[in-house]
Amino acid sequence: MNSLLNLPLAQSVLDRDAVSRDGAELFDALWSEPETKIVVLHRGKTLLAGQELKLFSTEEATAGKYRVYLGRTAAEGAGLKRGSPIVLSVLSDNAAAALEPNGDMWQELRRTGAGLEPVHATILTQAIAIHNWHETHQFCPACGEITIMRQGGWSRYCIKEERELFPRTDAAVIVSIIDNQDRILLGSQGSWQDNRWSVLAGFVEAAESLESAVKREMLEESGLKVSEPKYLGSQAWPYPYSLMLAFTAKVSTENSAEDIQADGIEIAKLRWFTRGELLAEAKQIQLPTRISIARALIEHWLGEPITTATELQGN
Repeated sequence: MNSLLNLPLAQSVLDRDAVSRDGAELFDALWSEPETKIVVLHRGKTLLAGQELKLFSTEEATAGKYRVYLGRTAAEGAGLKRGSPIVLSVLSDNAAAALEPNGDMWQELRRTGAGLEPVHATILTQAIAIHNWHETHQFCPACGEITIMRQGGWSRYCIKEERELFPRTDAAVIVSIIDNQDRILLGSQGSWQDNRWSVLAGFVEAAESLESAVKREMLEESGLKVSEPKYLGSQAWPYPYSLMLAFTAKVSTENSAEDIQADGIEIAKLRWFTRGELLAEAKQIQLPTRISIARALIEHWLGEPITTATELQGN
Protein backbone atom coordinates (compact mmCIF):
# COMPACT_ATOMS: atom_id res chain seq x y z
CA MET A 1 0.00 0.00 0.00
CA ASN A 2 2.59 2.51 -1.13
CA SER A 3 0.55 4.88 -3.25
CA LEU A 4 -2.71 5.44 -5.05
CA LEU A 5 -2.09 4.78 -8.72
CA ASN A 6 -3.76 6.25 -11.80
CA LEU A 7 -5.59 9.06 -10.06
CA PRO A 8 -7.72 10.55 -12.85
CA LEU A 9 -6.76 14.18 -12.29
CA ALA A 10 -3.12 13.64 -11.32
CA GLN A 11 -1.74 13.16 -14.82
CA SER A 12 0.88 15.44 -16.36
CA VAL A 13 -1.19 16.30 -19.39
CA LEU A 14 0.02 19.82 -20.20
CA ASP A 15 3.42 21.43 -20.33
CA ARG A 16 2.39 24.72 -18.71
CA ASP A 17 5.06 26.51 -20.77
CA ALA A 18 5.66 29.22 -18.17
CA VAL A 19 8.54 30.73 -20.18
CA SER A 20 6.11 31.86 -22.88
CA ARG A 21 3.62 33.58 -20.57
CA ASP A 22 5.39 36.94 -20.53
CA GLY A 23 5.34 37.34 -24.30
CA ALA A 24 3.76 40.65 -25.23
CA GLU A 25 2.07 39.13 -28.28
CA LEU A 26 1.33 35.75 -26.67
CA PHE A 27 -2.24 35.29 -27.86
CA ASP A 28 -1.53 36.69 -31.32
CA ALA A 29 1.21 34.09 -31.64
CA LEU A 30 -1.04 31.31 -30.36
CA TRP A 31 -3.81 32.32 -32.77
CA SER A 32 -1.37 31.95 -35.65
CA GLU A 33 -0.75 28.28 -34.83
CA PRO A 34 -3.18 25.94 -36.62
CA GLU A 35 -3.08 23.38 -33.78
CA THR A 36 -4.25 25.81 -31.08
CA LYS A 37 -7.40 24.53 -29.38
CA ILE A 38 -9.88 26.51 -27.29
CA VAL A 39 -11.75 25.10 -24.29
CA VAL A 40 -14.72 27.28 -23.31
CA LEU A 41 -16.29 27.90 -19.91
CA HIS A 42 -19.54 29.63 -19.06
CA ARG A 43 -20.53 29.94 -15.41
CA GLY A 44 -18.14 27.10 -14.61
CA LYS A 45 -19.58 24.76 -17.25
CA THR A 46 -18.24 23.58 -20.59
CA LEU A 47 -19.38 21.88 -23.79
CA LEU A 48 -18.71 18.22 -24.53
CA ALA A 49 -18.46 16.06 -27.61
CA GLY A 50 -19.22 12.59 -26.31
CA GLN A 51 -16.55 11.66 -23.76
CA GLU A 52 -14.25 14.50 -24.77
CA LEU A 53 -14.20 18.26 -24.38
CA LYS A 54 -15.63 20.14 -27.30
CA LEU A 55 -12.49 21.98 -28.38
CA PHE A 56 -12.70 24.83 -30.85
CA SER A 57 -10.24 26.11 -33.41
CA THR A 58 -9.21 29.76 -33.34
CA GLU A 59 -11.50 30.35 -36.33
CA GLU A 60 -14.50 28.88 -34.51
CA ALA A 61 -13.91 30.55 -31.15
CA THR A 62 -16.03 33.53 -30.19
CA ALA A 63 -14.71 36.46 -28.19
CA GLY A 64 -14.77 35.81 -24.45
CA LYS A 65 -14.54 37.87 -21.28
CA TYR A 66 -10.93 36.76 -20.89
CA ARG A 67 -8.46 34.13 -22.00
CA VAL A 68 -5.86 32.03 -20.18
CA TYR A 69 -3.02 30.14 -21.82
CA LEU A 70 -3.13 26.71 -20.19
CA GLY A 71 -0.06 25.28 -21.92
CA ARG A 72 0.84 22.72 -24.57
CA THR A 73 -0.13 19.07 -24.72
CA ALA A 74 2.67 16.92 -23.32
CA ALA A 75 1.90 13.89 -25.46
CA GLU A 76 -0.16 12.81 -28.45
CA GLY A 77 -3.53 11.25 -27.76
CA ALA A 78 -7.20 11.87 -27.02
CA GLY A 79 -7.56 13.59 -30.39
CA LEU A 80 -4.73 16.03 -29.67
CA LYS A 81 -1.28 16.33 -31.20
CA ARG A 82 1.77 16.69 -29.00
CA GLY A 83 2.62 20.35 -28.45
CA SER A 84 -0.84 21.68 -29.28
CA PRO A 85 -1.50 24.97 -27.45
CA ILE A 86 -4.60 24.90 -25.23
CA VAL A 87 -6.33 28.18 -24.37
CA LEU A 88 -9.22 28.74 -21.99
CA SER A 89 -11.86 31.22 -23.10
CA VAL A 90 -14.36 32.34 -20.44
CA LEU A 91 -17.57 33.42 -22.12
CA SER A 92 -20.19 36.02 -21.27
CA ASP A 93 -23.88 35.06 -21.29
CA ASN A 94 -24.34 36.50 -24.78
CA ALA A 95 -21.25 34.79 -26.19
CA ALA A 96 -22.27 31.45 -24.65
CA ALA A 97 -25.77 31.73 -26.10
CA ALA A 98 -24.35 32.55 -29.54
CA LEU A 99 -22.04 29.54 -29.39
CA GLU A 100 -24.61 27.12 -27.98
CA PRO A 101 -28.21 28.39 -27.66
CA ASN A 102 -29.31 25.24 -25.82
CA GLY A 103 -28.41 25.98 -22.20
CA ASP A 104 -28.86 22.32 -21.25
CA MET A 105 -25.79 21.39 -23.28
CA TRP A 106 -23.43 23.11 -20.84
CA GLN A 107 -21.98 20.51 -18.45
CA GLU A 108 -20.05 20.70 -15.18
CA LEU A 109 -17.11 18.57 -14.05
CA ARG A 110 -18.86 17.25 -10.93
CA ARG A 111 -21.59 15.56 -12.98
CA THR A 112 -19.82 14.54 -16.19
CA GLY A 113 -16.14 14.35 -15.28
CA ALA A 114 -16.18 10.65 -14.43
CA GLY A 115 -17.12 9.82 -18.03
CA LEU A 116 -14.60 12.14 -19.64
CA GLU A 117 -11.47 10.90 -21.35
CA PRO A 118 -8.78 11.38 -18.61
CA VAL A 119 -6.68 13.85 -20.64
CA HIS A 120 -9.71 16.04 -21.22
CA ALA A 121 -10.86 15.76 -17.60
CA THR A 122 -7.44 17.00 -16.45
CA ILE A 123 -7.48 19.94 -18.86
CA LEU A 124 -10.98 20.86 -17.70
CA THR A 125 -9.90 20.70 -14.05
CA GLN A 126 -7.04 23.14 -14.70
CA ALA A 127 -9.35 25.43 -16.64
CA ILE A 128 -12.00 25.53 -13.90
CA ALA A 129 -9.46 26.10 -11.14
CA ILE A 130 -7.82 29.11 -12.80
CA HIS A 131 -11.27 30.45 -13.78
CA ASN A 132 -12.48 30.22 -10.18
CA TRP A 133 -9.39 32.09 -8.99
CA HIS A 134 -9.91 34.93 -11.47
CA GLU A 135 -13.59 35.23 -10.58
CA THR A 136 -12.77 35.77 -6.89
CA HIS A 137 -9.55 37.80 -7.14
CA GLN A 138 -10.41 40.72 -9.39
CA PHE A 139 -9.59 43.30 -6.72
CA CYS A 140 -6.36 43.99 -4.85
CA PRO A 141 -6.55 42.70 -1.25
CA ALA A 142 -4.38 45.60 -0.06
CA CYS A 143 -6.15 48.62 -1.58
CA GLY A 144 -9.30 47.34 -3.24
CA GLU A 145 -8.39 48.59 -6.72
CA ILE A 146 -9.28 46.42 -9.68
CA THR A 147 -6.42 44.26 -10.93
CA ILE A 148 -5.43 43.45 -14.49
CA MET A 149 -4.50 40.07 -15.96
CA ARG A 150 -0.90 39.35 -16.87
CA GLN A 151 1.35 36.42 -17.79
CA GLY A 152 -1.15 34.79 -20.11
CA GLY A 153 -3.74 34.74 -17.36
CA TRP A 154 -1.51 33.32 -14.63
CA SER A 155 -1.28 36.46 -12.53
CA ARG A 156 -3.15 39.66 -11.77
CA TYR A 157 -1.45 43.00 -11.19
CA CYS A 158 -2.40 45.97 -9.04
CA ILE A 159 -1.03 49.14 -10.65
CA LYS A 160 -1.52 51.23 -7.52
CA GLU A 161 0.34 48.85 -5.20
CA GLU A 162 2.72 47.61 -7.91
CA ARG A 163 1.82 44.19 -6.63
CA GLU A 164 1.64 40.90 -8.53
CA LEU A 165 -0.98 38.40 -7.40
CA PHE A 166 -0.68 34.72 -8.26
CA PRO A 167 -3.22 31.88 -8.25
CA ARG A 168 -3.65 30.24 -4.87
CA THR A 169 -4.23 26.59 -4.13
CA ASP A 170 -6.01 25.53 -0.97
CA ALA A 171 -4.60 22.34 0.55
CA ALA A 172 -7.15 19.88 1.91
CA VAL A 173 -6.60 16.49 3.51
CA ILE A 174 -8.95 13.62 2.68
CA VAL A 175 -8.70 10.54 4.85
CA SER A 176 -9.77 6.91 5.00
CA ILE A 177 -10.03 6.04 8.70
CA ILE A 178 -9.53 2.33 9.35
CA ASP A 179 -10.25 0.59 12.67
CA ASN A 180 -8.69 -2.53 14.21
CA GLN A 181 -11.31 -4.69 12.47
CA ASP A 182 -10.17 -3.30 9.10
CA ARG A 183 -13.45 -1.41 8.62
CA ILE A 184 -13.60 1.97 6.86
CA LEU A 185 -15.43 4.98 8.28
CA LEU A 186 -17.70 6.82 5.85
CA GLY A 187 -19.75 9.94 6.51
CA SER A 188 -22.73 11.68 4.98
CA GLN A 189 -23.43 15.41 4.85
CA GLY A 190 -26.83 16.75 5.79
CA SER A 191 -27.43 18.17 2.31
CA TRP A 192 -26.78 14.79 0.67
CA GLN A 193 -29.26 12.05 -0.11
CA ASP A 194 -29.68 9.53 2.70
CA ASN A 195 -27.71 6.81 0.92
CA ARG A 196 -24.69 8.88 -0.16
CA TRP A 197 -21.41 8.22 1.65
CA SER A 198 -17.79 9.33 1.41
CA VAL A 199 -14.55 9.53 3.36
CA LEU A 200 -13.92 12.59 5.53
CA ALA A 201 -11.96 15.67 4.47
CA GLY A 202 -11.04 19.17 5.60
CA PHE A 203 -8.83 22.13 4.78
CA VAL A 204 -5.32 22.58 6.15
CA GLU A 205 -5.10 25.61 8.44
CA ALA A 206 -2.38 28.27 8.52
CA ALA A 207 1.05 27.02 9.66
CA GLU A 208 -0.29 23.48 10.08
CA SER A 209 1.44 20.31 8.90
CA LEU A 210 -0.53 17.84 6.81
CA GLU A 211 -0.27 15.19 9.52
CA SER A 212 -1.58 17.60 12.13
CA ALA A 213 -4.44 18.56 9.83
CA VAL A 214 -5.38 14.90 9.46
CA LYS A 215 -5.58 14.43 13.21
CA ARG A 216 -7.43 17.70 13.87
CA GLU A 217 -9.97 17.39 11.07
CA MET A 218 -10.78 13.76 11.81
CA LEU A 219 -11.29 14.56 15.49
CA GLU A 220 -13.52 17.51 14.63
CA GLU A 221 -15.68 15.62 12.14
CA SER A 222 -15.85 12.15 13.70
CA GLY A 223 -14.95 12.58 17.36
CA LEU A 224 -12.11 10.08 16.91
CA LYS A 225 -8.43 10.45 17.61
CA VAL A 226 -6.44 8.88 14.79
CA SER A 227 -2.82 7.82 14.50
CA GLU A 228 -0.23 6.81 11.92
CA PRO A 229 -1.43 9.08 9.08
CA LYS A 230 0.07 7.79 5.84
CA TYR A 231 0.21 9.86 2.65
CA LEU A 232 -1.09 8.08 -0.45
CA GLY A 233 -1.32 10.62 -3.26
CA SER A 234 -2.80 13.91 -4.44
CA GLN A 235 -4.81 15.46 -7.22
CA ALA A 236 -6.42 18.80 -7.97
CA TRP A 237 -10.09 19.49 -7.28
CA PRO A 238 -11.22 22.83 -8.69
CA TYR A 239 -13.95 23.66 -6.16
CA PRO A 240 -12.90 26.32 -5.86
CA TYR A 241 -9.15 25.69 -6.38
CA SER A 242 -8.11 22.91 -4.03
CA LEU A 243 -5.39 20.30 -3.90
CA MET A 244 -6.68 17.12 -2.28
CA LEU A 245 -4.01 15.22 -0.33
CA ALA A 246 -5.02 11.64 0.38
CA PHE A 247 -4.15 9.89 3.62
CA THR A 248 -5.13 6.75 5.44
CA ALA A 249 -5.06 6.67 9.23
CA LYS A 250 -5.81 4.23 12.02
CA VAL A 251 -8.11 4.70 14.98
CA SER A 252 -5.88 5.64 17.92
CA THR A 253 -5.69 3.27 20.89
CA GLU A 254 -6.67 6.30 23.00
CA ASN A 255 -10.28 5.77 21.98
CA SER A 256 -12.64 3.12 20.64
CA ALA A 257 -13.96 2.93 17.10
CA GLU A 258 -17.42 3.02 18.64
CA ASP A 259 -16.76 6.52 20.01
CA ILE A 260 -17.68 8.06 16.66
CA GLN A 261 -19.75 11.22 16.85
CA ALA A 262 -20.68 13.28 13.79
CA ASP A 263 -20.08 17.00 14.27
CA GLY A 264 -23.62 17.78 13.11
CA ILE A 265 -22.36 20.68 11.00
CA GLU A 266 -20.35 19.27 8.10
CA ILE A 267 -21.13 15.63 8.81
CA ALA A 268 -24.67 14.49 9.64
CA LYS A 269 -24.02 10.80 10.20
CA LEU A 270 -21.18 8.28 10.29
CA ARG A 271 -21.00 4.56 9.72
CA TRP A 272 -18.39 1.82 9.75
CA PHE A 273 -18.40 -0.48 6.70
CA THR A 274 -16.79 -3.88 6.26
CA ARG A 275 -15.80 -4.86 2.75
CA GLY A 276 -18.65 -7.34 2.63
CA GLU A 277 -21.19 -4.73 3.69
CA LEU A 278 -20.02 -2.20 1.14
CA LEU A 279 -20.13 -4.72 -1.69
CA ALA A 280 -23.52 -6.08 -0.60
CA GLU A 281 -25.04 -2.60 -0.48
CA ALA A 282 -23.44 -1.27 -3.65
CA LYS A 283 -26.75 -1.24 -5.52
CA GLN A 284 -28.43 0.86 -2.84
CA ILE A 285 -25.81 3.45 -1.94
CA GLN A 286 -24.09 6.30 -3.72
CA LEU A 287 -20.35 6.87 -3.55
CA PRO A 288 -18.15 9.70 -4.86
CA THR A 289 -17.67 9.67 -8.63
CA ARG A 290 -14.76 7.78 -10.15
CA ILE A 291 -12.98 11.03 -10.99
CA SER A 292 -12.62 11.90 -7.30
CA ILE A 293 -9.77 10.98 -4.99
CA ALA A 294 -12.40 10.00 -2.41
CA ARG A 295 -13.50 7.13 -4.64
CA ALA A 296 -9.88 6.10 -5.16
CA LEU A 297 -9.38 5.95 -1.38
CA ILE A 298 -12.44 3.78 -0.89
CA GLU A 299 -11.47 1.36 -3.66
CA HIS A 300 -7.86 1.33 -2.46
CA TRP A 301 -9.08 0.05 0.92
CA LEU A 302 -11.60 -2.29 -0.69
CA GLY A 303 -8.97 -3.81 -2.97
CA GLU A 304 -11.15 -3.76 -6.07
CA PRO A 305 -13.40 -1.45 -8.11
CA ILE A 306 -17.02 -1.13 -7.02
CA THR A 307 -20.01 -0.25 -9.18
CA THR A 308 -22.97 1.56 -7.63
CA ALA A 309 -26.59 1.61 -8.75
CA THR A 310 -26.23 5.10 -10.21
CA GLU A 311 -23.31 3.99 -12.37
CA LEU A 312 -25.19 0.91 -13.55
CA GLN A 313 -28.06 3.13 -14.66
CA GLY A 314 -25.61 5.42 -16.42
CA ASN A 315 -24.29 2.49 -18.44
